[in-house]
Amino acid sequence: MTALITRDELVKEIEAGSVIVLDALGGEHYAKAHLPGALALVEADVESQAPQLLPDRDAAIVTYCSNPACPNSQAVAAKLEKLGYTNVRKYREGIQDWTEAGLPIEN
Repeated sequence: MTALITRDELVKEIEAGSVIVLDALGGEHYAKAHLPGALALVEADVESQAPQLLPDRDAAIVTYCSNPACPNSQAVAAKLEKLGYTNVRKYREGIQDWTEAGLPIEN
């Protein structure tokens, strides 16, 4: 199981520019709202897009989706780990928790 990151930890890492954030919802969900600086990457595209999007397999990466019930962030994280990415974490609470905390989103 992928390691977790808390909202407070993620806020600090985004502000510091020390993490790559991946939106595992993609499509319309990503277009409507995503965490600051997040890139869209859905499970079906991990194998084809990860090498170009994420050339550094040791980079700090965080996946998220809508909320704890959403399986997408774990699916993307697991595929990345299978491909040899070594520093993948999951923001389990997702964008729902982020927006409920009043944090900024992009669209």
